Amino acid sequence: MLRYPSWPPLTKGRDNIEETAAGAPFLDRSQQAVYESVMASFYSLLGLRPILPQAGILLVCAMATTQALAEDLPIAPNPSINDFQLRQEDVKQYDFDAPPQGMFRSITMSEGFEEELGFRRTHEIVPVKPTDRFRPDAQAVYIVFELHQHYQAFKVFGRCFPEEVAGLDPGTVVGEDSMYIALEDETGYLKLFPPKGGWKAGRYKVEIHAGEQVNDMSLMGTMRFTIAAAEAATAK
Repeated sequence: MLRYPSWPPLTKGRDNIEETAAGAPFLDRSQQAVYESVMASFYSLLGLRPILPQAGILLVCAMATTQALAEDLPIAPNPSINDFQLRQEDVKQYDFDAPPQGMFRSITMSEGFEEELGFRRTHEIVPVKPTDRFRPDAQAVYIVFELHQHYQAFKVFGRCFPEEVAGLDPGTVVGEDSMYIALEDETGYLKLFPPKGGWKAGRYKVEIHAGEQVNDMSLMGTMRFTIAAAEAATAK
């Protein structure tokens, strides 16, 4: 605890009077009380007045109480590093064998498309007759998509494979198309023409890639469509 030095009395005694070196009285009895009061106030302002015993006792009690409370507080255990890591059960695996997501707001297959003027005076491409089932005499299969905002130009590619078509190798590319997406573009489309000899009945898949070129890292997802048999298409 901080201790202040003891200060000598302002006078030699209430019944005595301090005298100057020359022996002349410094203060008379009537002025002595005023002098003591003024000097006491001055010492108090400078913080030189001794602390009252009662205040010291209260301070000691407060410190003891605070220390007791601090000792009673429970100590938090060290958290495990697993608490700061993403749990595997919370991770949603991206399915490259399903329609692409991520930068694609929506994507659908259709028999055609048309352009509309958007509310921001931009040309928007919208699908016409969305479907995933086409006739064997279809002139083309369209894939129309809408994108989220992007900050770089890139290309969207579509590569068509005969997934379940009699007489065709599933690893053979039967059609492909690409579209350059500028910075201001928000929609686009891919147009897949029928292979040589026309569409054969069966199921086809279209790999959707995005980037500067097609590679193992550019795959975004997979679309699928079916070419109906000629009899079923005629009956429909």
